[in-house]
Amino acid sequence: MFIGHFAPALVAAAQPKAAGLGTLFVAAQLVDIGFAALLIPGIEAMRIVPGITAMNPMDLYHMPYTHSLFGAGVWALAFGLIVWVATKRMAAAVGAALVVLSHWFIDLLVHIPDLTLFGAPPKLGLGLWNAPLIAMPLELLLIGGALVYYARRTRGASGNWRLWILVALLALVQAIDWFGAKEPVYSLAIPATMLAAYALLAATATWAGWRRRVAAP
Repeated sequence: MFIGHFAPALVAAAQPKAAGLGTLFVAAQLVDIGFAALLIPGIEAMRIVPGITAMNPMDLYHMPYTHSLFGAGVWALAFGLIVWVATKRMAAAVGAALVVLSHWFIDLLVHIPDLTLFGAPPKLGLGLWNAPLIAMPLELLLIGGALVYYARRTRGASGNWRLWILVALLALVQAIDWFGAKEPVYSLAIPATMLAAYALLAATATWAGWRRRVAAP
């Protein structure tokens, strides 16, 4: 799951007093941002094992601080506190924290057993990465439904053209993720690419959500 993680961010951004769309895009992938950052010094670890799943060659064998339910909860609490300090809006803080936490539950659907509750076995994952005919439509359904909801619930001062550019970028990065060439071995290029992609998407979401307001009922 990649762009499907942004579905909760779009739903949350369409609520009154929510954090900004860019902030919520960061929240949606904060667990993976943390994972990429921790890969660089070797605190968490992965390797490339071609064929380990039908869709993804990554063996995510050591990520207790980001992809345990407890770890995701800590990231969610910390991010929620940051949003509360920045906005002084409890609704924005709670919404952002829930978006962070949603990452673990969405991952649970697609990962093979590599997620944990507290950083140690048992390892969990329903393995939809081995069922692309289910995983791919599910991802498109999640993000498509959330985009329609956000577009209908909010209004932009200059219309929806910025939102359409965000949609095009989401489609592009998902196509690359699904169909692009895979790294044959692990290198620091992998976390660097992850961090660059998340930064680009968050920046574009900030721009797309600028001056959009929740529509009156």
